[in-house]
Amino acid sequence: MTAPDMDPVTAELDQALRALAANGGDLIDHANRLGQILFSPPRVVIVGRLKAGKSTLVNALVGERIAATGALEVTNAVTVFHNGAPSRAEVVTRGGERMLAQNASGVVTELPVPVEDISYVDRFLPSRAIADVTLIDTPGLATLTAENEEVAKRALLPGYDQTRQASTEADAAVFVFESLPRAHERDFVSRLGFTPLNVVGVLARADSFGEGAMGAKDPMAHAREYSRVLSGRMEELVSTVIPIAGLLAEASRTGQVTEHISRQLGKLSSLDYEDVLEELERTDDGVFSALDRKIILDLIGEYGTIHGIDRAARGASELSGWLDASSGVSELDGYLRGELLPFAAMQRALRITGELEQLAIHHPARDRVRHILAVLFSRPAMVKVALFRSYRGLVASSPQSPLTAIARRALAAGSPAEAVGLPADADPAAVDAAAKDVFGRMQQLQFVGISAAEDDARAALSKYLYALGLGR
Repeated sequence: MTAPDMDPVTAELDQALRALAANGGDLIDHANRLGQILFSPPRVVIVGRLKAGKSTLVNALVGERIAATGALEVTNAVTVFHNGAPSRAEVVTRGGERMLAQNASGVVTELPVPVEDISYVDRFLPSRAIADVTLIDTPGLATLTAENEEVAKRALLPGYDQTRQASTEADAAVFVFESLPRAHERDFVSRLGFTPLNVVGVLARADSFGEGAMGAKDPMAHAREYSRVLSGRMEELVSTVIPIAGLLAEASRTGQVTEHISRQLGKLSSLDYEDVLEELERTDDGVFSALDRKIILDLIGEYGTIHGIDRAARGASELSGWLDASSGVSELDGYLRGELLPFAAMQRALRITGELEQLAIHHPARDRVRHILAVLFSRPAMVKVALFRSYRGLVASSPQSPLTAIARRALAAGSPAEAVGLPADADPAAVDAAAKDVFGRMQQLQFVGISAAEDDARAALSKYLYALGLGR
């Protein structure tokens, strides 16, 4: 029996896997394996250059200082963060062997084998923050040596290496960069096999953007403006770009803002702005000790220090809340769960149906598997999955096709009106006219010669729009 709170796509896939298992033999094992994928939290991979702030962001999202940062060898291994107890780190070698890794205060400090022999590290910790999502932290791209980049490619890129493990296969990505990402970074992300709807861009270190905390323009405001520009420039790769101040987010969400720090920072509240800047540039004791100054600046940076003074004077809770609100991490968190994870679920559905299609070709009981697939894709809930599959094909083969933008808009829409490019509250007559225009444009395409991917997308789009009650 299907659980009442199961979403329709998951429910249909669950029924298909039950039907697969009912055929007995090794199909039971295939059904159980695919069922584990179906009912595991979606996997979101964090990618970007070395020192781009990926691990700091992971710490903020998890709510613990758990991801290794700095020059530790551990940062050169792919690490998968799961909700689970007891807290532990298990190294999985390229040969499939599992062994425990040493850790201190929750952070892995030593690997039991050389990093080049590691496929990934499974990191388990009891955390509500990752109860509904698994995060995958990766080595930086374009590092000083090629080996670290090889680790990420080997684990994440389809077909890159035979040792690629299912445990690191991701359903969506957070692409972390500073300023404008470089061509090879964009190429890496494009090769992950996602659509722009599965990828969110993060403009890191937004609190030091432009001229920084001491410049004439607020760096966070400047970063927000630039992120909107980047969202347009990178629409072929990401769904949107969100500016994040990782230090502020990590300090707040990992409980590092103490009353002592707040009291010390609050001492600056009586100073003029110029005197505050002078105090921060000192190397000896001043309003507070040189050690406290270093701790505060390392913890929340110049922006958090300068702009957090008044909040600090009202206590650690006030300062921590302001850091979280200012960092942008809440916006990212909301976007992950509200916008990204639904398409991660679509990606996972295609992964499962893709494996079923392979069984329908190669398994001795292929006719039964084909029947299960035919029944599955005849269900109304799978119409959107079929469109997403067609859209992914367009992104890969015909990104400049007019159908690519139409399919993306339809998939991202929250209402029939938005599916045809109108506001959600548009007049029904206007929605009907817009739908007829979309269908007319799709009809015209068949006369100008279109690719197989475009033809497939045109059929899937028509079926999806009809399912929304449009074009009738």
